[in-house]
Amino acid sequence: MMAAAGNLVVRNAARWAVVVAAGWMVAVGGLPGWENAGRAVAQEVAPRYAEHQDLSYYLDAQGQKVAIKTPADWAKRRAHVLAQMQTVMGQVPPATRRVPLDMKVLEEVTVEGIRRRKISYQTEPATRVQAYLFLPGGEGEAKRPAVLCLHQTIAIGKQEPAGMGGNPNLHYALHLAQRGYVTLAPDYPSFGEYQYTFPADSGYLSGSMKAIWDNMRAVALLQSLPQVDGERIGCIGHSLGGHNTMFTAVFEPRIKALVSNCGFTRFHKYYNGALMGWTSDRYMPRIRTVHHNSPDEVPFDFTEIVAAFAPRPFLASAPVRDSNFEVSGVKDCIAVARPIYELHGVAGNLQANYPESEHDFPADARDVAYRFLDQHLKGK
Repeated sequence: MMAAAGNLVVRNAARWAVVVAAGWMVAVGGLPGWENAGRAVAQEVAPRYAEHQDLSYYLDAQGQKVAIKTPADWAKRRAHVLAQMQTVMGQVPPATRRVPLDMKVLEEVTVEGIRRRKISYQTEPATRVQAYLFLPGGEGEAKRPAVLCLHQTIAIGKQEPAGMGGNPNLHYALHLAQRGYVTLAPDYPSFGEYQYTFPADSGYLSGSMKAIWDNMRAVALLQSLPQVDGERIGCIGHSLGGHNTMFTAVFEPRIKALVSNCGFTRFHKYYNGALMGWTSDRYMPRIRTVHHNSPDEVPFDFTEIVAAFAPRPFLASAPVRDSNFEVSGVKDCIAVARPIYELHGVAGNLQANYPESEHDFPADARDVAYRFLDQHLKGK
């Protein structure tokens, strides 16, 4: 069965509970389980946009362009963006996928007066994640803001942001703990101590969505800690950690401020549009298998993701000599997303910094990033 209206296509419509609230949403209500929903997510129930660099309109149910003039108008386009991201990444798992976190402390040491705990916790029935948790201060103090710290592509995974190896410029979980934040640095699936092979029967269509879900559970863990103010949680990451931060935050509203360093550029400017680097099982294989590695075919772009953060504070840290993520593509995204922040009356919440460096997070760039988090999570 197929129903169509303009650019809107719904296949097997009788089996889908299509939700219309702030625009069309990918939904799974009639399917027998989340795993099957993940397989069926390619059956689109959201309009396709050919112009990802034009955020001035949304498409209505007849496929007609409607000018975006209010935040409510933007909410409709934003819903379409998230829906199309899920056609590539797979569905965000439902709340029924949650299990008790069951946090266990595996070891504890003191680092420069800060407690560093190696912990493990359950993110879903078959997955237990290990992470480093930093707890500054003593017992009985006021609750602190917290930051989820996501690592780059590196074999040691969480150890690098925790200050235990790798590039000292990327020890941001330790750095931010020294600034008074509770920080959590988990492994990304298949890195560090996280043995994961991206099995075909997992229900996930991408490693990106698997990481998003694990990170959402990490946010829940931070909120559960007595030392943490659950309304002041941020996220930061470099490279893989940079776009992992963005992908997570766009689906996770409990992240109140975020920083992506060397994390993205427009798909058309990623190695001149050659998208193979995005298509391993760790990332989004459907970019290869469905969208032919073509930026013209991928149904979303980073411009839309950046705008979708509004009104939350977002800092793009984009070195001018980054060979992975071309800086002009970052500038394009920021320029096009800025009117959406202006529409929400918070133009200053969208920031970009372009340090004179290569694919790295040097001291001056980190200082800008840490002060940005201080401003929005500490009010300083």
